[in-house]
Amino acid sequence: MPPLGFEQHDHSSCISEAVARADEYCRDAGLQFTPVRRRVLEILLAEHRAIGAYDILDRLRDEGLGSQPPVAYRALDFLVDNGFAHKVEKLNAFVACGHSGQEHTPAFLICRKCATVAETNTEPKRGLIGRTAKAAGFRIESTVVEIEGLCPDCQEPAR
Repeated sequence: MPPLGFEQHDHSSCISEAVARADEYCRDAGLQFTPVRRRVLEILLAEHRAIGAYDILDRLRDEGLGSQPPVAYRALDFLVDNGFAHKVEKLNAFVACGHSGQEHTPAFLICRKCATVAETNTEPKRGLIGRTAKAAGFRIESTVVEIEGLCPDCQEPAR
């Protein structure tokens, strides 16, 4: 899977398709895709940037959807637990999943200048990390891969 987040694309289509996938998944799984959960997903999808819970809460408050931190955290927990969003540990923030509905292990490319986050796929169990863990008798249960650098727009042009 190519990285999602740095390339140009039809962003309105990206948002509507992701919300439709989440709605269908929840309907099929018997989960409630509440207006707050839907709105938090839309907020995350609006930018390919990681957004903090309190920034999300500010937007929800402005829209009359809740003013207490548990409102945002419950919606974020639901979205993460069901594969619609990820927590970016380095930024203590959340980003919409670019590959929702697909089995994957995400890796995040984080621009240190503009904070854009692109999601790509990694297979730590099959690569060097997996081989090292296996040799040590260690069983990998989860991984978080976050790589900091400069996105194409923030790099200095070659002279």
